[in-house]
Amino acid sequence: MIIREMTIEDYEEVFAMWLTTSKRALSRADEKPQMERYLKHNCGMSQVAVIDGKIVGTVLAGHDGRRGFIHHMAVKPEYRRQRIGHALADAAIKKIKEQGIDKTHIFCYKNNETGQSFWRDFGFERRDDVFVYSFENDEI
Repeated sequence: MIIREMTIEDYEEVFAMWLTTSKRALSRADEKPQMERYLKHNCGMSQVAVIDGKIVGTVLAGHDGRRGFIHHMAVKPEYRRQRIGHALADAAIKKIKEQGIDKTHIFCYKNNETGQSFWRDFGFERRDDVFVYSFENDEI
C-alpha cells in the first residue's frame, strides 16, 4: 500500500468512492471546483491510499490556522479492517501537526456507529459541550 498526497487528478476516483461508502454526506462543497480550491488551500494535507494502482481510501484534511479538520475519511468496504484508515488518519494528523496546529477535529454523524467506534479507538474524544450550526451562504 502507498499513501500519497491527494491531487485534483484523483477527484473522479475519490468522488466515486465517496458515493459508494456508507454514511457520506456530499454537497456542493464536494464538487470538483470546490475540491480543487480546498486542496490548493490545504496543500499536501489530504491523502489517498493506493493498492495495485487503485485508490482504496482517502482522507480530506486541512486547517484554518488554529485547528485541524478531517473530512470525508473513507476506505472501500472490501479493504476495511486492514489499518488503512488508521494509516490515513495518522498521515493527515502528522501533516496538520507539521503546520504547528495542536488540535484536530472530526465531524461524525450520530448514526455512523462505525465511524464513531473508529475515532474513539484512534484516541479522539467525543465532545458533548458544543453543537455544530450550519448556514447556507447563498441565503444572503
